[in-house]
Amino acid sequence: MSNNRREFLKLSGLAGIGLVGSGFGSLSAEQLDQVWHQSKRDHVQRFNMSGYAAPKIGTVRVGVIGLGMRGPGAVNRLSKIEGVEIKALCDLRPEMVDKVMKKLEDTHHKPATYSGSAYAWKKLCDRDDLDLIYIATPWQWHTPMAVYAMEAGKHAASEVPAAVTLEECWQLVETSERTKKHCMQLENCCYDFFELMTLNMARNGFFGEIIHGEGAYIHDLLDLNFKKGDGYQEMWRLQENFRNGNLYPTHGLGPICQVMNINRGDQMDYLTSLSSNDFHMKSYAEKLAEEDGFFSSYAVKNYRGNMNTTMVRTKKGRSIMIQHDVTSPRPYSRIHLISGSKGMAQKWPQEGISTGHGWMKDEEVKALEEQYTPEIVKKVGEMAKQIGGHGGMDFMMDWRLIDCLRNGLPLDQDVYDAALWSAITPLSEWSVANRSNSIDVPDFTAGAWKENQPVELTLKGGGTTGVNAG
Repeated sequence: MSNNRREFLKLSGLAGIGLVGSGFGSLSAEQLDQVWHQSKRDHVQRFNMSGYAAPKIGTVRVGVIGLGMRGPGAVNRLSKIEGVEIKALCDLRPEMVDKVMKKLEDTHHKPATYSGSAYAWKKLCDRDDLDLIYIATPWQWHTPMAVYAMEAGKHAASEVPAAVTLEECWQLVETSERTKKHCMQLENCCYDFFELMTLNMARNGFFGEIIHGEGAYIHDLLDLNFKKGDGYQEMWRLQENFRNGNLYPTHGLGPICQVMNINRGDQMDYLTSLSSNDFHMKSYAEKLAEEDGFFSSYAVKNYRGNMNTTMVRTKKGRSIMIQHDVTSPRPYSRIHLISGSKGMAQKWPQEGISTGHGWMKDEEVKALEEQYTPEIVKKVGEMAKQIGGHGGMDFMMDWRLIDCLRNGLPLDQDVYDAALWSAITPLSEWSVANRSNSIDVPDFTAGAWKENQPVELTLKGGGTTGVNAG
């Protein structure tokens, strides 16, 4: 472990709250017992952040932490949104900061920079001229940074997952409620074009009663998991693959939760989870170790199973299936399947809509697209495709976040979504370790889900923020 890493753990308080190693191996019996008790935790809501509209911010002053894989793209997208001023950048490595600064040379953004030490990000958060902290660091840093940002009076937006333990999920909820600062998980898949259209269709009754949903993250990342450098500081991505559960549920889960109005009319009740054995990771590590001694320590470790399948039942009797596999030789898929009493839709392995025994014809689907394409896509969809970020969904996510902050609107994804969607990982680990027995899913809203209103799909009160593709 590097000195910077040790310093970070000490200064951030991770060691003191039992999070050291949370992403670096299977959970111990004691940690599994903690998951069980945290799943039963009672919460008295201090302030309901669902539907909360923070005061308007004319110009959103942003600080970005983490400039490895995701951060530079976020800086580029934010730089093209009206009403944004990128005031500060931070990364442990000075060379990463320098690269991003060069890309901003021809813009009006002249951020201060922080790097070179494990606590530089805290100095960024302590500035009094920031409104939003945008976090794109390795997973185990997300919650400490988001909590620190909210305590410092800033809104927080974190890459996925927002938390890696149930304790962290509760920390996010309690801090956001106490400070009345937004804590958004940057789940970009909620802003993909097909997902937004099917959400609008569901809201307008096209599918009837929603019965079942499926989501996944199936992505052959075997080579990437073992790739040194390339933005993965201290091999953090590989380290996460020692945990045996659904490690990355939110891409497939987020859009399904919005369709089902989870946290806003329905709530998860309990889940059960099952994992296959590992058929790839350990043997691949052994092969690499024969050629490169760097991988010797990884060749003797036990890895998570290839495929994890997690099933969730909601309070209103709906079911959700979430799958995770990042090592098998399969085509990329997030699945995204919605099944209702009147029809269904799915994306991957093919995209289609059905109201009976067969798929609708292309011209019928085209007519549905014209009818159900939401306002956000009509306003910034084409610009989002030009600017990019997973086909445009990253840009629409960032634009929507900024537009809501500028117009004082509730966010599409609040802290309860961040906590609930992230909680699937530790809960699934407990279930896998206990022969797929069921475990209760905590209600982070403390019962407020019964009255909370669904995500607003129109741009009512907003949509005033411009974009610049140049």
